[in-house]
Amino acid sequence: MSDQAAQNGLSPPPIPESTKAAASVETKPKKKICCACPDTKKLRDECIVEYGESACTKWIEAHKMCLRAEGFNI
Repeated sequence: MSDQAAQNGLSPPPIPESTKAAASVETKPKKKICCACPDTKKLRDECIVEYGESACTKWIEAHKMCLRAEGFNI
């Protein structure tokens, strides 16, 4: 908010509690990160053990995308 708006007594309208609750529910992961995306995690881990991290960026990125889809911020 700008200083002029504050001097005029203007402020943004408050966000309703129901909107705040809905927003937090949508972004909160439903699982622990260790239990999310077991398929991509397994492929990623097997690739890293066998070929090394630098050769597995495809699987690493796939796992990150899956985790983001589950609501994790990584």
